[in-house]
Amino acid sequence: MKIINLTNDSNTYTSNVYFLLGDWKGIDDVNTLIDVGRDPSVLEKIKHLDTGVGKPKVDKVILTHGHYDHASLLPAIKEEFHPRAYSFHPFNGMSHLLRDGQTMKLADRWFEVIHTPGHTSDSICLYCPQEGAIFSGDTSLIISTTDGSYHQDFVSALEKIARRNINAIYPGHGDPITRNIKHLIYMSLDNVRKSKII
Repeated sequence: MKIINLTNDSNTYTSNVYFLLGDWKGIDDVNTLIDVGRDPSVLEKIKHLDTGVGKPKVDKVILTHGHYDHASLLPAIKEEFHPRAYSFHPFNGMSHLLRDGQTMKLADRWFEVIHTPGHTSDSICLYCPQEGAIFSGDTSLIISTTDGSYHQDFVSALEKIARRNINAIYPGHGDPITRNIKHLIYMSLDNVRKSKII
């Protein structure tokens, strides 16, 4: 699976926009955007990428949650590429609802949807067991203090994530995290459990 961050060099305030393509860009691969951000240059970048012959440039869009910096470009993406659009909660422009534990094909891999209510009630992470990769949106998986307050549903979600084999975290903002992942997530879980649970 190829992971391309389309907003890596953006001058606009935006989330990361990850474009997932299969290694061989096969006809059965599902070209997928994880978040769409708000930088219009994403449209041109997609148009100029080799995304495979005889298939849509963008098959699916998955929003990790509905905040404007992750979702603003959705109308333009839909108008240009006509993808199926997925989110956990319904809002304007979404054609499919996600559920916790659902599996779906993105690029040439299978992913698990993990509902992680905390940052927002509709926040999700997308976990790929074959790659050991998790796309976390704005869900905090690295929590270094015990002075926060967390809903029990978020604690349960973090426990679920801690049981997964994760080698890389692709966050909604900033660079991928690829070192000491297991240790960092268990540290985060310990800190959350010591914090206020609501």
